[in-house]
Amino acid sequence: MNPSRAMILAAGRGERLRPLTDSTPKPLVEAGGETLIERHIRALARAGVTEIVVNLAWLGGRIVERLRQGSRYGVTLAYSPEGETALDTGGGIRRALPLLGPEPFWVVNADIHTDYDFAAAPPLDEALAALVLVASPEHNPRGDFTLEDGLAGNGTGKRYTFAGIGRYRPEFFAGCPEGVFPLAPLIREHAAAGRVRGEFHAGSWHDPGTPARLAALRRRLGC
Repeated sequence: MNPSRAMILAAGRGERLRPLTDSTPKPLVEAGGETLIERHIRALARAGVTEIVVNLAWLGGRIVERLRQGSRYGVTLAYSPEGETALDTGGGIRRALPLLGPEPFWVVNADIHTDYDFAAAPPLDEALAALVLVASPEHNPRGDFTLEDGLAGNGTGKRYTFAGIGRYRPEFFAGCPEGVFPLAPLIREHAAAGRVRGEFHAGSWHDPGTPARLAALRRRLGC
């Protein structure tokens, strides 16, 4: 059964997209006629997600103004403000755990563009987390994780790039204190113990994290 709750990571500053992100929060950047974050919300809603938490820092008020409480997307939105200094990926999820409940939940980076079908995700089974992996793009040629027998790992085999989409049990963050910390080292720790599943997504995936990559995505989408 797929999670009914999700978190969208939307607190980043988007430094590499400046000056665009000086006045527009990165999740509200448009590609293909819609903002990056709204595309995720609609995709999650189609997969049966009913409650979504969005963390906020840089220009967070603009995001709230745009999304409101989520009714027009068919979901309920809650917000996890982090103040002027974002808590990074791990710290942001840790802060939002009370809003995410006791069951597994999705986490999606707001600043990616993909056609991934959340409803078709394989079972999480007993793993603490499950990552979506993609072929490594030019800007990350070494990749992030191996994928063997359905498990994401840190080995020496062919490596794939973490797509910024995953499912997590709350227990994944057990023992993590409040504060600023990235998600990747925690994933690697659990992956080394065989507790992280992996899934390869062969469809569309883009990280429009620089002006050039954003322009390329917009050209591909015809806008």
